[in-house]
Amino acid sequence: MSDHTVRPIPPITLKELRALDDAGRVPTPVTDDEGGTPLRCCLRHSRPGERIALVSYAPLRRWAAGTGADPGPYDEQGPVFVHAEECAGPDGDGLPFTHSHRTVRRYSADGRILGGRLVEEPDAFEPAVREAFDDPAGAFVHVRAVEYGCFLYEVTRG
Repeated sequence: MSDHTVRPIPPITLKELRALDDAGRVPTPVTDDEGGTPLRCCLRHSRPGERIALVSYAPLRRWAAGTGADPGPYDEQGPVFVHAEECAGPDGDGLPFTHSHRTVRRYSADGRILGGRLVEEPDAFEPAVREAFDDPAGAFVHVRAVEYGCFLYEVTRG
């Protein structure tokens, strides 16, 4: 997606979340014996034996703190899996986690939801993200899992 950038949770935020998450809890790292857990730090599935942590993350709140916007009632937090220790981050720039139903939720520059779209087929995923940016008011997109509503990653223009 050369005209869009996929953004995992930023490294500085990960460092903070590993110490104290956005719900004010200290995470408890565990060993993922089976693998397959979607990691928001490196945008891949965990491998058997990796140490991971489930943390509470408020992506819109953190974005708003950096931009001065007020997301109002759209501020939400939820569970995300990350490596328990620092990792190398994503090793690609494509759209990850497209194998299952996802929502592509568009936001304005002031943090308001502009709309969303359910994406059910992997080949419809990239067009759905491009379509989300057809509206010039769309500043960024959050991709979320349908089954739990969890934040997966952000997509921005450029």
